[in-house]
Amino acid sequence: MCAMRTVRNLINGTPRDALSGATSELVDPATGKVFGTAPLSGDEDVDAAYRAADAAAPGWARATPSERQRALLRFADRVEAEAEALVAAESENTGKLLELTRTEELDVMVDQLRFFAGAARLLEGKSAGEYLAGHTSWVRREPIGVVGQITPWNYPMMMAVWKFGPALAAGNTVVLKPAETTPVTTVMLAELAAEVLPPGVFNVVCGDRATGQAVVAHPVPGQVSITGSTRAGSEVASTAALDLKRTHLELGGKAPAVVFADADLAAAVEAIGVGGYFNAGQDCTAACRVIVDASVHDEFVQTLVDWARSNARPGLANDGDALFGPLNSSLQLDRVHGFLARMPEHGSIALGGERSGGALADGYFLDATVVTGLRQDDEMIQDEVFGPVITVQSFSDEDEALRMANGVRFGLASSVFTTDHSRALRMSAALDFGCVWINTHIPLVAEMPHGGFKHSGHGKDLSLYGVEDYTRVKHVMSAIG
Repeated sequence: MCAMRTVRNLINGTPRDALSGATSELVDPATGKVFGTAPLSGDEDVDAAYRAADAAAPGWARATPSERQRALLRFADRVEAEAEALVAAESENTGKLLELTRTEELDVMVDQLRFFAGAARLLEGKSAGEYLAGHTSWVRREPIGVVGQITPWNYPMMMAVWKFGPALAAGNTVVLKPAETTPVTTVMLAELAAEVLPPGVFNVVCGDRATGQAVVAHPVPGQVSITGSTRAGSEVASTAALDLKRTHLELGGKAPAVVFADADLAAAVEAIGVGGYFNAGQDCTAACRVIVDASVHDEFVQTLVDWARSNARPGLANDGDALFGPLNSSLQLDRVHGFLARMPEHGSIALGGERSGGALADGYFLDATVVTGLRQDDEMIQDEVFGPVITVQSFSDEDEALRMANGVRFGLASSVFTTDHSRALRMSAALDFGCVWINTHIPLVAEMPHGGFKHSGHGKDLSLYGVEDYTRVKHVMSAIG
């Protein structure tokens, strides 16, 4: 029998239990079995983390960009060196597939860390000049100071990097709370960071929703950032507003994939299938909502069903032929099942819809699902399912396709599939989403911004825009005689 894993907070460079001694159980969603415990941190633990971050803030802010760059590059090297252990721990905590976690997450986030290291040296501002006679003005872009951050359970490692990477590069210190169900690799990353960063620069406190509320409400941070649901983001914004804290919100999505009749349907199906089922659809950019020209609707649905049967199979961590693992928890499995159970009579399940059986029966697995016949105001079209479920609707013309695509409260990501270049440009301009892919869906790169509009939040992850979101701008003017 494997030893139980004990996760501890990392405060001021030192592992610590919650002062109360309270813990929560950690469950492997691939098996439904408890494999460890993590602290349930209270107000005193959060305060200790913020005191450490506050004490470390002046020194880290004064570090030159090149010094921060070198530290973050050493951190990236340590993450790369511990890749095998991190991937194994991520898989145990989330049920993710080992091979895909290594190639699509670990390797990518190491590259992102190295990008943020370089970005530390590229912050920009208006050029110095005499904008008023006899005076020279220039702009200082400064760190905010201390930042509080909350990360989700769908990509625990990568979303942690998206949070602390730009914040540290900009010269801030961080207190980060990972999701209650998936804290393992975030703490491991903090332990690696403690080898190369000054104590107190990067702190992690584990816990539940109450812990997260304490992270947001504490008086020390000048900014709080969350990746999570729209509900959670609204709560963070409301609490932060009481203290006039800045917020950075990367929230839910309901990404449309608009497929025109002239598109390469086979290529579109593959891009949408991968983009919709990867990570069991637990992705705010997932290609979950297909809107396809009525003239090719039936052909598209059949092609997608055939593709999914052959290529979108759930599996255990070491299954090299599987595309995705389990849902995060029994609660998330029940939530996704609830959407399917409440589906109106005019909706139809063309594929899947059932909990996976056989060797997967003990875990929180759901077979790849395709749903047709839904209307624009139906729950499954309007709300984020966050599971391996792709809906397919039809449209009659470009204007209707655009109305349907934009007709949700989210605005994170979207895609359009067509061989008509002019149409692609029109759609990319008119789609009300922070990211528009053309003839692909879901690839991201460190150099380009990621972030949404409307109820998908505000602020950007990745890119120089993401680093700038963790800075403040100061105007300095000097009389020159």
